[in-house]
Amino acid sequence: MRRIIGLLLIAALSVGNSVAPVPLPPAQQTAATETAPSPHRFGDGGTSAFYSSNPLPAVPPGTMVRTEKMDGLHLPSSAASGTRLLYMSTSGVGQPAPVLVSGQLLLPKTAMPKGGWPIIAWEHGTTGIADICAPSWRGYSGRDRAYLNRWLDEGFAIVATDYQGLGTPGPHPYLLYRAEGYSALDAVRAALQQFAGSLRNQIILVGQSQGSGAALGSAWLAPHYAPTLDILGVVATGLVVDFAAPAHAAHPPIPVHYDDPTNMDAAYAILRVEGTDQSLHDDRDVRDAETPAGAALSAVARTACLSDLFKAAGAQKISSRDLFRPDLSTFEAGESAASIIPDGALTIPVFAGTGLADTEASLPGQYNAVAAMCDAGARVTWHTYPGLTHNGTVNASLTDSLPFVRGLLSGQSTASTCAAIPIPGLPQPPTPGIPFND
Repeated sequence: MRRIIGLLLIAALSVGNSVAPVPLPPAQQTAATETAPSPHRFGDGGTSAFYSSNPLPAVPPGTMVRTEKMDGLHLPSSAASGTRLLYMSTSGVGQPAPVLVSGQLLLPKTAMPKGGWPIIAWEHGTTGIADICAPSWRGYSGRDRAYLNRWLDEGFAIVATDYQGLGTPGPHPYLLYRAEGYSALDAVRAALQQFAGSLRNQIILVGQSQGSGAALGSAWLAPHYAPTLDILGVVATGLVVDFAAPAHAAHPPIPVHYDDPTNMDAAYAILRVEGTDQSLHDDRDVRDAETPAGAALSAVARTACLSDLFKAAGAQKISSRDLFRPDLSTFEAGESAASIIPDGALTIPVFAGTGLADTEASLPGQYNAVAAMCDAGARVTWHTYPGLTHNGTVNASLTDSLPFVRGLLSGQSTASTCAAIPIPGLPQPPTPGIPFND
């Protein structure tokens, strides 16, 4: 299992837009009454009635259920409007089944081109496993707000899934590519259907950290799951993704010693168990495999988001080895099969960005992902950034990813760096003075 990083999403304050929103289809409003977060094993609660529907609508995946304006959130300054989305998708865990998923649509202030704005399908990094950690509900970090502004300024609409189980009822299948990929692809399908005329079926999948694996998983799933979507390419940074290596790989994988919760940082270990393992075994409560210390950290994960989880884990000053009982292995069953993408044979170009000061997503793991894609015949452009961290790489990599995407939009062939894939060494020290390079 790969080493992971989350992003700290902060609660945002309401501000007014100085530019009138582009007219959208009428939103179906719901009561704004919140339900209190509870230590439910799925982290449910704390969002408004908008995020639920009982019974589930009998409509196909990729169908919009309702929309509402995103009042009360500090939208990126380059967004003319924000719309919260609730749509049908397919569960990515176990047998396919209908599931509600939430997300958002941000429209730019740039003039709408003929045929509508092209789409950035933004797949966010780790926020937590509780419903209140859904970006469409909670908002954005400064880093992500700056990043989204750049894509909006480039004339893209942003369609962003919250992922299955964030915002909406049920467990969040953390880092499971099918759940994340189905959620992202159906968000785009629902948005194209609901906002026909404003959006163009030209899509770039974009993600960092957890979102990088989600974006690459979406690309792998799309040809069979959502073949009508015109996906031009992927932009992925801070890679957190596992591909099965092909037989007789030209670039054998480098060992990554971070493949079970007892070897992870305490906060990430709890997210792995409370999200991934709980989703795979939703008929049981993973707290049964936690020690009292683990249960205390679990209570935070089920009712709060990443920043509070970091604080709680730091206050406990406890090793992840002290969070779990020996029978945790029974909950780990099936994790590898559900999280590893069967091959790296993606059919669309991939931009990958890795900061060489990244101590959060392992450098060997990022090399392994690029190597697996290259060895499977994918067209990969891999950029490495000296002195940049997991966070710092996100915005700094736009220097290279924006031209990459512009080329895709204009029909140009992208360059592949697969002929020379350097094996990274130890993480470098971060370069000071670079925004978000913490």
